[in-house]
Formats: sequence, C-alpha cells, structure tokens
Amino acid sequence: MTLAILLIIAAVLSLAVVVGVVSASRSLLRRGTLSSTIAPVDIEAFRNLMNPAEEEYLRRKLPAGEFRCVQRKRLLAAAAYVQAVGQNAALLVHIGQSATNSADAATSAAARQLVEDALLLRHNAAVAMLRIRLARVWPAAGLAVAPIADSYSRLSTSAMLLGRLQSPATAVRIATPR
Repeated sequence: MTLAILLIIAAVLSLAVVVGVVSASRSLLRRGTLSSTIAPVDIEAFRNLMNPAEEEYLRRKLPAGEFRCVQRKRLLAAAAYVQAVGQNAALLVHIGQSATNSADAATSAAARQLVEDALLLRHNAAVAMLRIRLARVWPAAGLAVAPIADSYSRLSTSAMLLGRLQSPATAVRIATPR
C-alpha cells in the first residue's frame, strides 16, 4: 500500500515538472526573439557550486545549523543555474528545429545534433530541479547535478557550430568565457 502511494506521489510530481517545463518554454517564446532571450551561464561557477568536495568541506568546517543555512542558499543558487540551463535548452530546441530543414547538409546535421543535445539537457535539468527540491527537504539525498554542467558545455559547442554555419560573422555564446 505504501509503495502505491509513493508511486502516485512520484507520478504527480513528475507531471508537475513536465507541465512547468512546457509552460516555461511557451512563456519564453512569447517574450521575444529566441536568440535575445538566451542567458549566458557561468559554467565554472556552477561546477564550483555543485562540487561535492566543497560541500563536504563546508559540512566539516561549519556548525550543523550554519551548514544547513549555507546549503539552502547554495541549493537556491544551483536551482537558478539549472533553471537558466533548462530555459536555454528549450530555446535551443526551437532554434535547432527551425534549422533542420536547411538546404546545407552540414547546417542540417548541426541543427539535428543541437536538438538532440538540447532535448537531453532539458530532461536532465528537470530531473536536477526535482533533486534540488528533494535535497532542500531531505539534505541526505544525493544531488548529482554536476553532469548538467558537462551537458551544457556540449550544448554550447553545438550551438556555436550551428551559429557559425548559419551566420559566420555573428558570435553565438550561451556560456560565459573562462
């Protein structure tokens, strides 16, 4: 009986995440052009924020109450990064989809790769947001959102390739430079 209740709760939470992602991407598309709404993300800062060694260091050095307070703030910052990454991925899906019908084979292939990378990252960002929310309620839960930074770096490379193929004179940047 308990397992059934847990499965129902998980299904409802998953549905809420999907509805949230869809409504967020629709509202972003209504605000303006796609490329003007992409927000650069500082990947190195995000990696540092999600570094397990950093969390362990804070856990050892701070009193328990102060650590929980600092960890909550770190989780809020991580949620902001993951939300920006997910929104950028949603926008890049639309950009890539519009370029898949290009007459140029290289542009079409780059667009398909961008769409694949962006869809995977959107899914992973939604899961990461769920894990962050879980970690805020239950601190012992493992975060494991660091792979988001690596996926976003790959997505950035795909976006830059497509941007160069479509418009060589225009720089495309979705991550801040190192």
